[in-house]
Order: sequence, then C-alpha cells, then structure tokens
Amino acid sequence: MKAYLILEDGTVFSGKSIGSTREVISEIVFNTSMTGYLEVLTDPSYAGQAVTMTYPLIGNYGICRKDMESKQSSVDGFIVRELSRLGSNFRDEQSIQDFLVEQNIPGIEGIDTRALTKILREKGTMNGMITTNENYELDDVIGRLKQYRVLGVVNKVTVKQPVTYVPGQIDTDSSIPVTKKVAILDVGTKLNIARSLLARGCEVTVYPAGTEAEVILEGDPDGIMITNGPGDPKECTEVIETIKQIYESGIPVFAICLGHQLMALANGADTEKMKYGHRGANHPVKDLETGRVYISSQNHGYVVKADTVPRQKADISFVNVNDGTVEGLKYKEKPVFTVQFHPEACAGPRDSEVLFDRFMTYMEENDAKK
Repeated sequence: MKAYLILEDGTVFSGKSIGSTREVISEIVFNTSMTGYLEVLTDPSYAGQAVTMTYPLIGNYGICRKDMESKQSSVDGFIVRELSRLGSNFRDEQSIQDFLVEQNIPGIEGIDTRALTKILREKGTMNGMITTNENYELDDVIGRLKQYRVLGVVNKVTVKQPVTYVPGQIDTDSSIPVTKKVAILDVGTKLNIARSLLARGCEVTVYPAGTEAEVILEGDPDGIMITNGPGDPKECTEVIETIKQIYESGIPVFAICLGHQLMALANGADTEKMKYGHRGANHPVKDLETGRVYISSQNHGYVVKADTVPRQKADISFVNVNDGTVEGLKYKEKPVFTVQFHPEACAGPRDSEVLFDRFMTYMEENDAKK
C-alpha cells in the first residue's frame, strides 16, 4: 500500500506503508543511531514525535522484548529507508513489521531518508503527516500541520500509580543486597534507569509525574532521580514546583535529560528549543572538571541556555563537543547534579554509566552526615 509523508513546508515523500495504516500528524525528527531501533521505539521521550532513522536498513535483528525501554511504544510514527522483514538474531521474537502493527504505529518506508534529514537540518524540525490517503488536499494538510503542537505528553507516558522494584526484577540479580532507597519522579523514564539503580543495590520506587513533593519525601528516600521525558519542559509547571521543593530538601538528586532541564528551570535558568535537536548514540560530551570526553546516547529537542545558568547556584559541568551546548550542571548549594545525555546507555555507549556510581557516592556521603 502506498503511503505519503507530507511536511509543513509542502514537501511530499511517497513510499510504502508499514505498521498501522492510521493517519497521524506529528513532529518529525531524526535519529542517527545505527542500532537500537527497539529502544528508540519504546523510549517515552519520543511521545508526540515521528522518528526518522538515518541508518538505511532497520529491523535486521528483529524484536527482543527484554530490550524494550517501556511496556509499550509512545512514538507517533516511524520513517525508514528499508524495513527488514526477517530478523537475523538468536534473540529475535517478532518481526519489526508485526511489532509496529501490534503497537498501532504508522510508518513509511522506501523514501530518501537522507534527503529528509537534510531538510530537517537545514530548515529545522517541522510537523508532518503520514497517510495512506492518495486523495489528500495539500493546502488542507499544510494548514492542519501548522496548527499542530506537542502538548500533554508527560501525562501520557508517566506511570499512573507508584510502583516499587527491588534487585531481581527487571532482569537484575536477586542476590544484590539493598543498601539504598531511591525515588524516581517519572516524567518519561526508561526502564534502564531503574535497572541501573537496581544493579547497584537500590530499592526503586517510581512515582507519577504529578506526585506532590511531600509524598515523595514521606517515603524517606536516600536519593531522588528525575528522569528523561518528552515535550517542552516549560509546559511542566506543576512538576517544576515539585522539583523546587525536592531541591530544597537537601536529599541527593540526579536528573537526566528532561529532568536536567526541569531542575534548571526550577533554579532560575531558561531553556530553548533547538533547531533539530540531538538524537543518536554517538554524541561526544566533555567533562569540564576532568577534561575527559564521553561518547553518549542522546534524545532531546530542548536545551538549557548557558547564559541563563545562575552561576551562584550551579556550574556547567558538561558541554557538547560538537556545538558547545550545555550537557550538564553541578549545583553548589545542594547535593544535586544533572546531565542532558543518557548515562543509562540503552541503546548507546556505556562510557558515562559511571555517573550512577557518582550518585551512589552522593547518597553515601549524605548518609554519613546524618
């Protein structure tokens, strides 16, 4: 079946329908990862977006459900050059085509994804429609695309009720003794964040994004994680107020991606939308304290503006080697540090997972002060 990708600038790509045949309007973004398509499909940070994979063959090792970063996919659509119908891997459980149908994700294959990526790089991220309707009216579609906004996506992806995990769950070793309790404020968390903490001996309780600070603090956690997630951080006004109270509590905090942006907003900094964002598994970031460069996995379309960071409160700790944007903050008054990239590394390099060890050290040092 034919499918069409229509961009808000009037560009039309014609290809073949994959996955669900439902029509969707979404923000069109691109990811440069060569592997990890299942982690991309199940990363809640992509809610409200249709993802273009720049690597030309996607699906060649099939679907292994243990690699899913959430229980279901939140992406709006999937755009590829070629979709592999066979998975050549001993862990393969399902074809990617069947997975897309199961998850009700519409997509398109057979288009020039290089040309699409060049458009997004030159003109910036824009809205688009994936449709199988050959009789579309271009002017009508463009009008609808220009009106589309990504809204309410954090509430869409967060857990509905608190859930607690202990070592032995989410594919971790049950013999690991629990030494710390960590609360996760879920604004779009990936399972490997919880898995990384469980592997270090933490009992983890995941709280919905709308949870009040008092409820989280009543659980007496040793540390608090604020996770990755989708959308414009400035939309999360209630979460920002909660984070202000968490910050003032003095409990060690480690925040990632959207959590990093929300913590910055809670402390007086500002954020802005990037032209086309950072999405991929090969982004170099520099630790300004040690001079070491890490290769990181990233997925974000917003960034903390460097010139708005209140230097009396925080130091910029990491920068992106390619464009100099802020990739991390270390706060001076409280045991709080944040990064824009993904140290849980799924999918992506494991260079920066040591930051979870740093978080463990923060919690141990804070306990020693009590």
